[in-house]
Amino acid sequence: MAVYSLGGTIAMTTDPATGGVVPALSAHDLLAAVPGLDRHGIDLRVHDFRRVPGASLTFDDLTELGAAIDKTLDGGDVDGVVITQGTDTIEETAFFLDLHHDHDQPVIVTGAMRNPTMASPDGPANLYAAVIAAADPQLRGAGVLVVLNDEIHAARHVRKSHTTSPAAFTSPGAGPVGRVAEDRVRLASPPPTRVAPLAPAARDARVGLYTVSLDDDGTLLEAWDGRCDGLVVAAFGVGHVPQRLVENLERLAGRIPVVLASRIGNGPVLTETYGFPGSEKDLIGRGLIPAGDLGPYQARLLLQTLLAQDADHETITSKFSAFAR
Repeated sequence: MAVYSLGGTIAMTTDPATGGVVPALSAHDLLAAVPGLDRHGIDLRVHDFRRVPGASLTFDDLTELGAAIDKTLDGGDVDGVVITQGTDTIEETAFFLDLHHDHDQPVIVTGAMRNPTMASPDGPANLYAAVIAAADPQLRGAGVLVVLNDEIHAARHVRKSHTTSPAAFTSPGAGPVGRVAEDRVRLASPPPTRVAPLAPAARDARVGLYTVSLDDDGTLLEAWDGRCDGLVVAAFGVGHVPQRLVENLERLAGRIPVVLASRIGNGPVLTETYGFPGSEKDLIGRGLIPAGDLGPYQARLLLQTLLAQDADHETITSKFSAFAR
């Protein structure tokens, strides 16, 4: 079993200079705080990869991490991988890694909502459950998963839905695929069917994220013009925007890929129900690409990955349609 630590709350201790907590603990420190792991006879290969807050992780960090994991798994003698990191970006990093993961061995991402200086920190329990999950043959072929609070979530569905609760991670509309109890994985449903892994980036690509809001006049939307290679629009409801944004979006979609997602983050963008100006059917007819069931954050990551491979409009549309349940 390989364990990669990236920092985050799970690895934080008090900084005397500021009085706040900062990433300081190594992967060895984290594992030393987990009781009972040694009785399972799991050989742990530890990699102290980064020590940063989750909010400071970058595409470059994740690309390097993915390459390191591939090299480890290519050897064939590792049953799974565990990643510890900050929870701020777990839903994004898990999805990003899952887009590229091309091995049968599962990759489990975990972290903590309570840092080690607090009463009843959840990091040791989450790390324990993550190791158990990564070693379980039931999860072979499941790709990248998130394990916190003894729940197992697919990278495609998981969301951070609370700022402080240990039960912050949920999978709206799908639920967890399983749980860890009595030192074994208990699946509630099969993990979702995975799309074919995507190739590494061939170039840099910048993708913007624009969230539509009440009485939006489109001024800030215009600021994206010429400043990004692609844009995700987090629209109202099932994919609606104010009528005054329609012409700007059509003009943008004629120059760059524009993906239509929902700012709700739970449920699909529709394609053929509403017909008024600014409706999902109207916008798709003007060249916007529906995001399927992907929330805006996942849609941004998929679009960025595709643009970094120089994918054309047809390929991008096809890849997003694969994520419609």
